[in-house]
Amino acid sequence: NDHNFERLQNLYCSMTNIASYGVILDSDSQSSLVWRDFLNLYASTCSEPFTKQQHSTQAGSVHDDLEKKGFAEEIDVASVTSIPSYEDAAVTAGAPVEKISPLGYHVDSVSVIFLNVSKMIGTGVFSTPGAILLSVGSVGLSLIFWVIGYLFAAASLSVYLEYASYFPHRSGAEVAYLEKAYPKPRFLLPTVFAVQSVLLSFSSSNSIVLAQYLLAAGGAELTTWNVRGLAVGAITVLTLICLSSTKWSLRLSNAVGLVKVITLVFIVITGFVVLGGHTRVENPHANFKNAFSGTTSSGYGLATALVKVNFAYSGYENAFNVLNEVRNPVRTMKRYGPLTLTIVFILYFLVNIAFFAAIPKEEIRTSKSLTASLFFVAVFGSSKSVKALSALVAISSLGNILSVTIGTSRMIRECGRQGVLPFPAFWASTKPFNTPLGPYVLMWFLTVLVILAPPAGDAFNFIVDLQSYPANVFSFLMTTGLLIVRKRRAQIGAPKSEFRAWNAVLLFAVLVNIYLLALPWVPPLGGIYAGDVSFFYATYCIVGIAILVLSGLAYLLYIHILPKFGGYAIRQLVEKLDDGALTNKL
Repeated sequence: NDHNFERLQNLYCSMTNIASYGVILDSDSQSSLVWRDFLNLYASTCSEPFTKQQHSTQAGSVHDDLEKKGFAEEIDVASVTSIPSYEDAAVTAGAPVEKISPLGYHVDSVSVIFLNVSKMIGTGVFSTPGAILLSVGSVGLSLIFWVIGYLFAAASLSVYLEYASYFPHRSGAEVAYLEKAYPKPRFLLPTVFAVQSVLLSFSSSNSIVLAQYLLAAGGAELTTWNVRGLAVGAITVLTLICLSSTKWSLRLSNAVGLVKVITLVFIVITGFVVLGGHTRVENPHANFKNAFSGTTSSGYGLATALVKVNFAYSGYENAFNVLNEVRNPVRTMKRYGPLTLTIVFILYFLVNIAFFAAIPKEEIRTSKSLTASLFFVAVFGSSKSVKALSALVAISSLGNILSVTIGTSRMIRECGRQGVLPFPAFWASTKPFNTPLGPYVLMWFLTVLVILAPPAGDAFNFIVDLQSYPANVFSFLMTTGLLIVRKRRAQIGAPKSEFRAWNAVLLFAVLVNIYLLALPWVPPLGGIYAGDVSFFYATYCIVGIAILVLSGLAYLLYIHILPKFGGYAIRQLVEKLDDGALTNKL
């Protein structure tokens, strides 16, 4: 009858999100209770009801019969025979699991390495060493801070690895992990994160840097519109490459990442040659004598240096955004995630030694030029070497844009698959090139808008800074949420995962996140107007929090207020697209 039909449909749609079709009922987990209710109701409508022992073998015929009844055509049949994950059995909200990636499996171990490398090694490595030395005051402490930054990143990487071991078939990293860590209030975290991700998914600063260094390498004039025009052209070409082929965009990312590594290796080898006394640099060991002289006592300077060095390692998590496109994802990430981070740390550390061997400390502290530029001039003494460096910095920026574009597109796609964005099929679809078209178009549009619309200076710097604080908030929630996930898995008797971070490491990661949340509120030494904008230094933090609050209000309006006054309820349904992609529809 109609009443049973509606109840049956609701239960069936719920089960598509807990993947428990083939389970013999031997526990009182939420998935088993829903499955029992569904089968009991279904059996009451059949001419020949079947027994509990037949449940696991009858699942396929149940789906076939429901499809004939007209409401199962959007459900993935493959889910019926799959073994459920314990976490899916405990959390029914969220995007449906795509056991077979509609984007393919183009991400191999080499791509995992260079997706992370290209995001970590951007343009910062050529300037950050000088900024950190300026903040801490001494060469010795500066080198120690690079080690501390590595430990910060390693602790956070362990959090991602543990999440990946629980959810190996979910791309999007933070999108999926926040969804699973905080299922209640239902749709709250997905809505807030999706709004923030969509509004701030631009790569304008990297595009501007790429344009500036391309013009510098070519000896062209750096006018505002020369830079902006070239930046728009560059992001357009790179977006078209990513949009047209995942395989070739990854190959280009790998090639550019290799060039980055070779560049840093060249600087490291040159540094050793300098230390050996075989160049025009006089007294290359001077900076290493009394290495801790000049160490600052300013708490603000030390704190700022820690933030800068932590930012230099950001990108170690980029490959987790494409996790469902990796074969053997947990094993691959366990092996190559830490390896990549360690390789980058070694290169960073040795590059710093090379810089300090070739450039006097005071020159690094007082010069406004790139530290790498000072290094090339000191060693090679030629303006041509500076042009060559500009070309290398431009290539590094290009690789950063590529890796960020690929990773962020998957993050936005996962937000769309959760159903909290309008037109979920648009975000989830992989047509026509087997790539996430919708997210790429959105990112291109927002990047071009931010490049062209705001005036240079304060407005541009403010918009770029705006991305950082909400990201720190979500990082903190994700890290603490791992404790919630562990507790939930223990309650349902889940087996041991392939990776589990040490409790001490997890606590360290939580403390790092608290530190990163607190520091932006500390006023700079020059006062509250001495930041990188002419107005109040923490305005971007306030506006970032305001965006999160507005996202929460949008959730209340859409999920609770409008349904209450409209006399309806929000129901989560699963839709299967023609390309095999799965998405929720609210």
